[in-house]
Amino acid sequence: MLVRKVPGFVPASPWGLRLPQKFVFLLFLSGLVTLCFGALFLLPNSSRLKRLFLAPRTQQPGLEAVAQVASHPRARGQESPPNPAPAAPAPGEDDPGSQASSRRRKGWLRRTHPTGPREEATAARGSGATALRPQEGSVPSSFDFKAFRSRLRHPVLGTRADRSKEPQSLVHTQREKIKEMMRFAWQSYKRYAMGKNELRPLTRDGYEGNMFGGLSGATVIDSLDTLYLMELKEEFQEAKAWVEESFHLNVSGEASLFEVNIRYIGGLLSAFYLTGEEVFRIKAIKLGEKLLPAFDTPTGIPKGVVNFKSGSNRSWGWAMAGSSSILAEFGSLHLEFLHLTQLSGNQVFAEKVRNIRKVLREIDKPFGLYPNFLSPVSGNWMQHHVSVGGLGDSFYEYLIKSWLMSAKTDMEAKEMYYEALEAIETHLVNVSPGGLTYIAEWRGGILDHKMGHLACFSGGMIALGAEDAKEEKRAHYRELAAQITKTCHESYARSDTKLGPEAFWFNSGREAVATQTSESYYILRPEVVESYMYLWRQTHSPIYREWGWEVVMALEKYCRTEAGFSGIQDVYSKVPNHDNKQQTFFLAETLKYLYLLFSEDDMLSLEDWVFNTEAHPLPVNHSDSSGWGGG
Repeated sequence: MLVRKVPGFVPASPWGLRLPQKFVFLLFLSGLVTLCFGALFLLPNSSRLKRLFLAPRTQQPGLEAVAQVASHPRARGQESPPNPAPAAPAPGEDDPGSQASSRRRKGWLRRTHPTGPREEATAARGSGATALRPQEGSVPSSFDFKAFRSRLRHPVLGTRADRSKEPQSLVHTQREKIKEMMRFAWQSYKRYAMGKNELRPLTRDGYEGNMFGGLSGATVIDSLDTLYLMELKEEFQEAKAWVEESFHLNVSGEASLFEVNIRYIGGLLSAFYLTGEEVFRIKAIKLGEKLLPAFDTPTGIPKGVVNFKSGSNRSWGWAMAGSSSILAEFGSLHLEFLHLTQLSGNQVFAEKVRNIRKVLREIDKPFGLYPNFLSPVSGNWMQHHVSVGGLGDSFYEYLIKSWLMSAKTDMEAKEMYYEALEAIETHLVNVSPGGLTYIAEWRGGILDHKMGHLACFSGGMIALGAEDAKEEKRAHYRELAAQITKTCHESYARSDTKLGPEAFWFNSGREAVATQTSESYYILRPEVVESYMYLWRQTHSPIYREWGWEVVMALEKYCRTEAGFSGIQDVYSKVPNHDNKQQTFFLAETLKYLYLLFSEDDMLSLEDWVFNTEAHPLPVNHSDSSGWGGG
């Protein structure tokens, strides 16, 4: 700054100003700077100016670009909530990437730069009423939770019209017992293993495993909706607080696409639909984005394992020497991924599973059957092994449930389900010399006359789908469902513990029993009681509650320990040898299905909800605005 000198004026400083004048000038200059920057950052509509001075936020690597909310069917014709939250916290908070794994195993977590509830709450509030820029990796939600709840035909927990008379009833006492078992299982986990994936009740510590790519708290996520359903309010709040404060997604291991989807994403989606709590929606969407690299294959059929750090994928080494994807794994994504699109506005989730449907629809199927192994590279079947148990099971379940979840508009799913069921009945269903109906396994035309515990879900599935079959087949399917469920009950009744083995055979004059010790274990599985629940709701025959109560008593006698529940290694021994694992699905599925078996039909009514293969309830789309009917 140049100051003109005046004769007789002696400057007090090199700038030509006396000290008082200099002070006034600096005060004026600081005020001007404050005013300018205040306008830059605080006045509305200043985002363009901010981009001139602030470095742009980089896009989170590994995530696909999100679709505009306007293209999402639910956004059209509906008014957005006043302050919609973004589909996920701002990028950079969690390390993106992906991995996958397979059913009924557990994972663990390493924490680096954790994403806490404050960051995610800030991201949820920060969007205002406008969509975030695509490069920021998230979009606001157009999902109207209040409108969704208003469309349900029954209260979530039922009407409870007769609850005042219930305290003295037997069914109330039975239901309260199951609730006590859930409380005990949760409190044991909380005391000895909180934040780990599973409780080991004998050693009273936690187990993390390597199935979830570093994610932790599998038992917490799997338990949320069961705790809510049973009105264990304090325990639910404990679980919710852990999700808010300690469930971090910045992990870098290899994970099972299938297991993360059915347990974590299914559990978070269900918790959101039951409560409306944004933390569950945001976490589910962010985790779903981390699974997308599994689909980077020539056919779009995902591989089973995804690396959360690198975004690479691979097939399981045991699946045809690492060359195949598994039918039950890539076929059990449809329900959850449609809901991820519903809650995020990002069409990529729905597009991924619709492509899987397209590949399966067009491929040739031997005798109408779906083999368990498919190459994600060539799109060809790798081996003609067909099973309604392990490796195949939930694919069939998701076909009929996709039809039901779409409010019976997804005609493609309906057609595929009934075509598959007809082929199964023609080629796999058998009746033993003793009169027991079972579903065998098929290996290139040769049958293995055995049935796995996992296949015992099929009685409930067939019962669930009987109503929408051709009229002349409905009664037949109801009877088939009842007979298969009876066979599975026999596998329990013929053991010394009244719990069923992992697999049972029909040969050499022995029926519905395991023939070797390697198949004699019971790991707290839910599939048999799942079928009891569905058959009860369809028939109200008291036999299903009687059989369910037998399971409760057997669990108490042989599986309950001082610090939780444990599987047993031999169902044919009355002296239990515990396996030291309280499986997450025991809380998510087994206890939930037992509780529902002894509850009224309008508690989680089947008119409003379908259960994913981990028993997490997802709502039926009673609105026709989402376009789910197309699959």
